[in-house]
Amino acid sequence: MTASPPPHLLIRGARIYDGTGGPSFIADVRVAGGVITEIGPDLAAPDLAAPDDMGATIIEAQGRWLMPGLLDIHTHFDLEAEIAPALPEAVRHGTTTVVVANCSLGLAYGHQRRDGQDPVVDCFARVENIPKPILKAVADKAIWQTSADYLAHLEQLPLGPNMVPLLPHSMLRIEVMGLHNSISRDPDDAEIAKMEALLQKAMAEGYAGFSTDALPFHYLANRPHERSRIPAQYGRFAELRRLTDIVRAHQRVWQATPPKDRPLEVLRTFFLSSGRFYGKPLKLTAVAAIDVASNKGLVVLARLMARLLNSRFVRGSFRMQALAAPFRVWAEGPLTPLAEEIPSLRRLNEPDLDDRAARRAILADPHWQAEFRAMWRAGKSGVSFARLKRILRREDYAISRNLADMEIDYAPVAEWAGRDMGSLYRHWRAVGAGEDQARSEAEAEAFTALDDLASGARDEAAFLIALLAHCDTDLCWSIVSANRDPKVVRDLVMDPLFLPGFNDSGAHLTNMAFYDGNLRALKIAQAENAVAYTVARLTREPADFFGIDAGRLEKGARADLVLINPEALAAYESEAHNQLIQRPEFGYHQRVNRSDGVVDLVLINGRVAWRDGHFSPQLGKDQGYGRCLRAVSAKAV
Repeated sequence: MTASPPPHLLIRGARIYDGTGGPSFIADVRVAGGVITEIGPDLAAPDLAAPDDMGATIIEAQGRWLMPGLLDIHTHFDLEAEIAPALPEAVRHGTTTVVVANCSLGLAYGHQRRDGQDPVVDCFARVENIPKPILKAVADKAIWQTSADYLAHLEQLPLGPNMVPLLPHSMLRIEVMGLHNSISRDPDDAEIAKMEALLQKAMAEGYAGFSTDALPFHYLANRPHERSRIPAQYGRFAELRRLTDIVRAHQRVWQATPPKDRPLEVLRTFFLSSGRFYGKPLKLTAVAAIDVASNKGLVVLARLMARLLNSRFVRGSFRMQALAAPFRVWAEGPLTPLAEEIPSLRRLNEPDLDDRAARRAILADPHWQAEFRAMWRAGKSGVSFARLKRILRREDYAISRNLADMEIDYAPVAEWAGRDMGSLYRHWRAVGAGEDQARSEAEAEAFTALDDLASGARDEAAFLIALLAHCDTDLCWSIVSANRDPKVVRDLVMDPLFLPGFNDSGAHLTNMAFYDGNLRALKIAQAENAVAYTVARLTREPADFFGIDAGRLEKGARADLVLINPEALAAYESEAHNQLIQRPEFGYHQRVNRSDGVVDLVLINGRVAWRDGHFSPQLGKDQGYGRCLRAVSAKAV
């Protein structure tokens, strides 16, 4: 539905952070026609009787912070936009612009269904932990076939926030080679040339950049490919160099994830950002600068790499993304993105979500159990290299193998909620030894089932195998696998060589919830008296990096604005406001954040999208809020 003209608004008495990083100031802001028309003290109130001012709104903002709309630079909202274009979980937290098609996955070429293959479902289901029925519904709507048609499609959607699409590498390979060939052989010269031509075309059309992926645990979901990685993983360095040279020539952004288990390959790949060695700096943003609890060396490597690549000698333009939150990841039984990293646990992620029988068959397999036990016990005792790596916290896997770190959210036995698995394991052993009693009939029945499944074994591995077999996805638990130390998180978020990001919004529906990541960054800044600096890093700085028209609070700028209650922000505890809700649009549940009271007002294109805890009834129905933003400049950062 086409929207009526944007209203006339006057925001009075706010403390303004304009996104430049300069000192804040108190002023009024006038908005008309979707743009900021005036900024200054004591602006005249609109004449509500005048034809031009009829329906005008005066917003009293004394004691509030007014800033440009916030950018979320690592999202997968392109999928949700096809089903629920308002993107409410972005808007309610003050996000007015989202970058989509990260990690080499997206919808630039539509559903790409050919030869019985369903690439959108195959690529997204396990990598982004989105149920297949939702992905099939998205693919059914994705009837365009070219990158230009996708941009035209986005311009017709009643978007909530603005969307900034990247051109995704996996989908580019599928478009040129087909899904099967893209994971089974190298492209020939003609196919490389066609990829270059399509990427060149997308850059000319205004795509903000190009996304690739090299994380070694991103796998396809559909048979017979469930043990193959997504197509971008099979692109060799020579292919990557030729494609990123096009991105470099257009001064656009390359978004990447590293081959984390191969440090020398990480360095070689990211050196493509160098202006000294490749003629011109290539803007590169990578995920992620997080402090992994089991491997403290990764965050050290991230810091060293940022300083090396951005040095005057290398002359790169490199920004790793730092998450402004503890990296808490939820699991439904064995299903969690962290499990994909470990071969034995990855097997449990291969069956479809509703195929409990297949998972239980795997859990009952003696060969699988032996493999799992070996993994679980590695480095926990004796003298070995694995033991040394565990002591030094330089382990290979991000997931903790400490039961005390695994916190139960809900389970078939009500008494288990809120407990860690270590205490539950000890209680199970004590009950079995006659040293304690079950606390309910339900727990007694569950422990009997665990005893039968464990076949007399009482070690941690046997307990976990039995627990997963008995409960499957009815057991929900979480673990903070990174960013446990608030001081380290603060240092990463504030580091000028990083950018706040890696929220992964729109993906991992039941596994993660960092939709409020920008607010968490502002809360850190508030405690450090660095609000102006951080507002710039959430608005103008990423907008300039991606070369888009956003992140400004100045006369003539599009009126994407956010009004924050600083007292509510100071009191906000995100971890306590995490919820699992039902999303009728998806027919599925989703883990979300609730920061109500922190964000008073969100304007998108001069229109009220959120005010005082409520969405505009027209959000997601009328055009005129968010737009598809194309790259319009290439400002160096």
